[in-house]
Amino acid sequence: MSSEVPDSKRQNIISAATQLFLEYGSTHVSMDKIALAAPVSKATLYNHFDNKNALLAAVIAQFCESLLFTMNQAVTAADTVENNLYKIATAFVRFIFREDAVALYRLVIAESHTSPELGQRVYDSSAQAVLTCLEAHLSQLPSCVIEPAFAADAFFSLLKGDWHFQCLLGIKSLPNETEKQQLVEKAVAFYLQGLTLCR
Repeated sequence: MSSEVPDSKRQNIISAATQLFLEYGSTHVSMDKIALAAPVSKATLYNHFDNKNALLAAVIAQFCESLLFTMNQAVTAADTVENNLYKIATAFVRFIFREDAVALYRLVIAESHTSPELGQRVYDSSAQAVLTCLEAHLSQLPSCVIEPAFAADAFFSLLKGDWHFQCLLGIKSLPNETEKQQLVEKAVAFYLQGLTLCR
């Protein structure tokens, strides 16, 4: 029981912080407000997180844990390369085009300008973790994938493309389910052409 309580409080803190960050941004959210919303004492809050940047990094990390879990569950050795890539791409596209994910992306970019250490912590727990996951999968494919790290980056870059950047800028709407599926199908087909040519 004693091990469950701290975990529960930590999750309450992250959940409360997520809602506050999304609603007000990081600048206008204090640790006091987060403690009140959790609700936990300030001592408990600081026992789990040294500062607001550490808490924001934890919020992003938790977001990405769900994506990593889905990616790892989707890939099976018995399935084809195409199907595995399709499942990874589907999970990734659904994640990056979520309204809350886009909002947090904007928030981190704004905050990391004055706090580079936050940017590094977020990158390590999100983008780098996702890239490493795909890189590990690509390393198991035929020897034509001579640079799995570059290949992983190229795959996700195809999926993000210009559309995601325009969404970040607020000049284009988030894609609907049909548009997401079309994006995944085109990107995977194009990517597989490259793998075929190098064999």
